[in-house]
Amino acid sequence: MISIDKGCESFGTIWADGIQARLEPGRKPAGISMKILFIGGTGIISTACAEMAIERGLDLTLLNRAQRKHIPGSKQIVADMADVSAVAGALGDRSWDVVVDFISFHPDDLKKRVDLLQGKVGQFIFISSASAYQKPVINYLVTESTPLVNPFWDYSRDKIACEEYLIGELRENGFPATIVRPSFTYGETVIPVSFNSWERPYTVIDRMRKGLPVIIPGDGTSLWQLTHNMDFALGLLGLLGHQGSIGHAFHITSDEVLHWNQIYQATAEAAGVANLNAVHIASDFIVACLPDRLGGLHGDKSESVVLDNSKIKRFVPDFVATRRYRDGIKRSIAWYDADPTRRLVDEATNTAMDKLAAVYQKGMHAAMQAF
Repeated sequence: MISIDKGCESFGTIWADGIQARLEPGRKPAGISMKILFIGGTGIISTACAEMAIERGLDLTLLNRAQRKHIPGSKQIVADMADVSAVAGALGDRSWDVVVDFISFHPDDLKKRVDLLQGKVGQFIFISSASAYQKPVINYLVTESTPLVNPFWDYSRDKIACEEYLIGELRENGFPATIVRPSFTYGETVIPVSFNSWERPYTVIDRMRKGLPVIIPGDGTSLWQLTHNMDFALGLLGLLGHQGSIGHAFHITSDEVLHWNQIYQATAEAAGVANLNAVHIASDFIVACLPDRLGGLHGDKSESVVLDNSKIKRFVPDFVATRRYRDGIKRSIAWYDADPTRRLVDEATNTAMDKLAAVYQKGMHAAMQAF
């Protein structure tokens, strides 16, 4: 019997043939090799998960276009997921104990995966997003029962639609889906502040070191959790092969709760910056000037959000996030400092920050004169 959880506590059960708890969660029992397929496997989150899976002795295969680094110890299937016939040919009749999909962002993506894997997978884990939770925030404490509603961000609405599709497939066809919702997860290559360049994250460090204005949305007191990718991997690996998790949704985050001023200050200190030139600007003002920031701010980072990790800890008792942000960000900055070619700057983001700071300060000066 499989319990179903779609953003609320279990609301129904179904029977699914051929799904049995035959493997220990996330580990390889003696004499058995758990066959794992990662769709993707070389991104910020998935790389850490792949490396931990290899360390645990799991039989891991990565399905992607092989355009990024190879994960030592993993097997490789090279195919473009957009080409369904090519993927079907590459997979053949193989079956998997667990498939983890890191790269589906729309229900159309998932439908292709389900068609390919129906009857060939013991558990399918979909990587969704904690940004799917209700915005505006009604209650700052978020559990997996918090409604999934985000009118501000297409990305989040598409993830919600993906979850709804999978729950339907579970109900109607017994497709063994588990849903995982990461929040802001970072690793060596990511500088996880609330206003930066996603493509070239070193941009904000460069500004800090040059004494240039760094934008902090709001007054910087909104609460947030930043999760190191190796901590996330510990939670995810604990769900692999965990048949009791089918039909459930989980978020996996750190328990360390910081406000954005603390996050920016810790980042500056890790970068060797004594005096951070922070400019606090209301999110409404930022979005009015830069409409493309609507989703990332009002749809995600501008409000206090504290994700309760009680559920993942019940299902994966050894899960605990041990990396504090002040330590994790030092590793990230050290990675950039180790090689000058990594320290790329996004000039468009630089220009946006300069303009925002200038018009905000001009407006504030005009307001002061008026009073």
